[in-house]
Amino acid sequence: MDDNHILDLLFDRNEDGLEHTRLKYGQRLLRSAMNILNNYQDAEECVNDTLLNAWNAIPPARPTMFGAFLAKISRNLAINKWKSSNASRRGGTDTTVLLGELEDCVPSTQGVESQYESKLVSQAINDCLATLNQSARIAFILRYFHGESMASVCARLNMSESKAKSLLHRTRKKMKAHLEKEGFST
Repeated sequence: MDDNHILDLLFDRNEDGLEHTRLKYGQRLLRSAMNILNNYQDAEECVNDTLLNAWNAIPPARPTMFGAFLAKISRNLAINKWKSSNASRRGGTDTTVLLGELEDCVPSTQGVESQYESKLVSQAINDCLATLNQSARIAFILRYFHGESMASVCARLNMSESKAKSLLHRTRKKMKAHLEKEGFST
C-alpha cells in the first residue's frame, strides 16, 4: 500500500492505517532501533511507541516523506531510551562509540540552547550532506542516523572497513568545518 493511502487511513482515524504502517515500515524501524538499543524488547517497544506517536501526530501533520517521518520518531525514541537506560553506567557500548564519533563535529543542543538553534543545526547538517558525494552521504546516514554497525555500512556500500572508516572520518571533518563556517561550534 502506498504512503498516501496509509496517510488517508490515518487521517480518517482508521486503525487499519497503523497495521499497514507496521507491515510496510515495521521491520525497518525495528532494525534501526535494534542498532541503537541492542535489545529486541526495547526496540519493539520503540516501534510501538513510534506508531502511537504517528497516530497522535496525524492529523494535523501530513508528512511528505512518511518513511523518514517514522524513522526520525523511532530514532529519537531509541536514543532517549538508550540514554535513560545507560544514565548510570557509561561504557563502551556500540551506541556510546557511535555518538562519541559525532561529538567532535556536531554541537550540543542540550541545556540552554533552544529548539530554534536545533533546527538551524539540522538545516546546516542537511546542507552539508547535500554537498557530499553519494557514497559519503549514504555512509554517514547509515552510520549516524540509522545507527548501523561499521560492518553493515561496509557490506551495504561494498567497501573495506578501512575505506569506510576513512570516508566517515573525512565526512565528519567536512561536517565540522561546515558547521563552524555556519557559526556553530562544538
